Amino acid sequence: MKWITRANANVDRIACPWLIRRFVDPEAEFLFVPAAEVMATAAREHAIPYDVPNVELGHVDGRCSFESIVQKYRLTDPALAEMARIVHGADVSQDVGITPESAGLSAIAHGFALVHGANDHEKIQLETPMYDALYAWCQSRVASPD
Repeated sequence: MKWITRANANVDRIACPWLIRRFVDPEAEFLFVPAAEVMATAAREHAIPYDVPNVELGHVDGRCSFESIVQKYRLTDPALAEMARIVHGADVSQDVGITPESAGLSAIAHGFALVHGANDHEKIQLETPMYDALYAWCQSRVASPD
């Protein structure tokens, strides 16, 4: 399936492809286009839009797009719930204090954006191991919350 969002991705728009490929659609293809072209391109390409205004898999009811995907696909893994809180804080600037890890993730994700600019596919490739590591850390944290 094709998934589409705004170009020049950062935090949520890179975390979501990790989530989608790992738990929803391993063969997912991601399209990044200018914001004004997302919905028309989504219709033409039969792609699922995410992290754009007024879509189900966007910022809805206080959730970031990562959290909306977790909810829509009924992903009940406690480690993903922990990770979703971290991503939320990293993506929603007024909630950066929601977890201690959110500020660090925000800084690292923004650093990738500074280094790699609008090369969104490269950012997905390079940041995927980081999200794998964060997920592993979340798994260990929920396994022994001390």
